[in-house]
Amino acid sequence: MAADKTTPTKSAPGTPAALSADTSAFLAELERRAPLSAERRGRLIFGLDATMSRQPAWDLACSLQMEMFEEAARIGGLDVQLIYYRGLGECRASPWITDGAKLGALMARIQCQGGRTQIGRVLRHTASQAAKGPVGALVFVGDAMEENVDALCAEAGPLALRGVPAFMFQEGADPTTERAFREIARLTKGAYCRFDAGASAELRALLRAAASYAAGGAKALAALAGASPGARRLISAMQDTR
Repeated sequence: MAADKTTPTKSAPGTPAALSADTSAFLAELERRAPLSAERRGRLIFGLDATMSRQPAWDLACSLQMEMFEEAARIGGLDVQLIYYRGLGECRASPWITDGAKLGALMARIQCQGGRTQIGRVLRHTASQAAKGPVGALVFVGDAMEENVDALCAEAGPLALRGVPAFMFQEGADPTTERAFREIARLTKGAYCRFDAGASAELRALLRAAASYAAGGAKALAALAGASPGARRLISAMQDTR
């Protein structure tokens, strides 16, 4: 990512001085647009491709998901719902989970199976959950897209209307997948980020940043950015979708 050449302005309390004036203004606008209730825990939907090509990254996600809860606990807590697809049309969602250990145990029991992508079903499920109550973000991790991109964009529309950003994290560099993920992120005012296979540090940083945003909004993400390259990367990717 290119270095930011904008001269930083004096930071407000809790805002890292390393953030540029443009970035600070962007975060302030984001915070005004989607204020969080102090009484409500954050809610995040964690979508995963569990087809056969994803087994190594699934194991990685199992080991890292606890850190999402740990990061969110510093802000006020997080409820996570897992949704995954695999095999011949299987797509399942868990109940809302408040404990990282319980989510980890659930994920550890799931084995990846060959099949085609079902990203549309993940988007549709997220929209249905957002219709029942606020959802801070959808985080989706996958390496392929085998669906009609226009149909996926239509499924992303309700998320945009309800203010649910989709953070689309792509493993690998497939160009068709990248185009689709970028467009979903753009439509929902979320973010697109790519990480390399086996890059645990990259995925760890991105998941922590996404959990921080889902639990505490733009203010929490800005506070994390001073010490987290993942938070700075997520902020930059969110700016790219504006």
